[in-house]
Amino acid sequence: MKQRGSSTKLTTIKMREASDAEYVGLEDGVSPKSETFSKVSIVPLVFLIFYEVSGGPFGVEDSVQAAGPFLALLGFVLFPFIWSVPEALVTAELGTMFPENGGYVVWVSSALGPFWGFQQGWMKWLSGVIDNALYPVLFLDYVKSAVPILEYGLPRTVAILVLTAALTYMNYRGLTIVGWAAILLGVFSLLPFLCMGVIAIPKLKPSRWFELDLKNVNWALYLNTLFWNLNYWDSISTLAGEVENPGRTLPKALFYALILVVLGYFFPLSIGTGAVPLNRDEWRDGYFSDVGKIVGGVWLRFWIQVASAVSNMGMFVAEMSSDSFQLLGMAERGMLPECFARRSRHGTPFVGILFSASGVVLLSWLSFQEIVAAENFLYCFGMIMEFIAFVKLRIDHPAASRPYKVPVGTTGAILMCIAPTLLILVVLALASFKVMGLSLFAVLIGLILQPCLKYTEKKRWLRFSVSSDLPDFLSTAQDYRAIY
Repeated sequence: MKQRGSSTKLTTIKMREASDAEYVGLEDGVSPKSETFSKVSIVPLVFLIFYEVSGGPFGVEDSVQAAGPFLALLGFVLFPFIWSVPEALVTAELGTMFPENGGYVVWVSSALGPFWGFQQGWMKWLSGVIDNALYPVLFLDYVKSAVPILEYGLPRTVAILVLTAALTYMNYRGLTIVGWAAILLGVFSLLPFLCMGVIAIPKLKPSRWFELDLKNVNWALYLNTLFWNLNYWDSISTLAGEVENPGRTLPKALFYALILVVLGYFFPLSIGTGAVPLNRDEWRDGYFSDVGKIVGGVWLRFWIQVASAVSNMGMFVAEMSSDSFQLLGMAERGMLPECFARRSRHGTPFVGILFSASGVVLLSWLSFQEIVAAENFLYCFGMIMEFIAFVKLRIDHPAASRPYKVPVGTTGAILMCIAPTLLILVVLALASFKVMGLSLFAVLIGLILQPCLKYTEKKRWLRFSVSSDLPDFLSTAQDYRAIY
């Protein structure tokens, strides 16, 4: 048995029970899982978060169509403070408190119990798969102007299948490859917009940024677009067990990624709306390539189209990594069959990858706006439980080890969650009846699925097990407080 610590701090607590299990304290924020596979360092982690959340300005065009330039630009300045910052802070605290794959599933399980932890995992996994189904759609929307045959029918279907298969294989080959590929893809995705900004300087007319028509605002589309482009900060928590020294690396990576994401949206939007006369109807998926043609010519449009393809590759592999490692983490906690916890020789959860890829293929027939609305609706339910878990763990376990702690007390933690929770309620209220119906049906499936899995475990039709490498956080925290 390994034991870490010093004369002044207890970092390993042994609790002898019938199983003679060892529970490991989490002071250092280091994952208790053995170092079998290569860990992700801070630079790849920043770009993985960047792709989990953003991937560049592709997909923000609808904000201009919905509300005009002024509200679009204002939204990408104010919205991060209302939503992104609180979500990133919650992720930094709880992700370092529970540095293991499973992320928010473990947070909710520890605060509300395993039943609600499973519901959290089901809704967040499904919203992630729905989100991932969007990226082949966005890719084809950008390239269809250059390759019209990919707009409809069999060629489009074949293209989606080929893209999904190729990117799924990249995920299978390993998280280290995905992380370093994300760096290269991220830099390449942002370069054409830097170039466009330089070229567009003589054409900029700042007065265009202030065009406002409050009588002609599609609030549902506007808020869904902002919400979709600035959420998913918590997704990186499902990879915490694969991160090198997560207690220090994760908070820093979230901070750097937040700056990169906001600038990656605001700068291209300010250039596009300031350099091109406004026609709101044209601001839809793929319009940045047309802006590039107007500003710089055909070569810049082609570069933006290629950058979009590259960006969608990055977003796809980052999201699939998060989704598949979440399933692995749930299996390690005994919530899913043991087969989901098995790794390939590259260290990747191949069963989880196959399940996630299958979901992408099944959902890729939906339109862009339907995908965004359905994903947002399910995601909102999961975020409500995360905020509840964040506050409840502060109340129930104030002395538990938190390698990174948001510098506010319990009252401050509650206040920090109020604005994003109100925003969630607005997003839910603005959803169409079709989206509400489909999403609530998906929630109902989760409520039924968990008892069914427990029944199969009881009947021993499927094998379930809990990884011996993982700590029992609640036992650890209680025993630690008792000693001190």
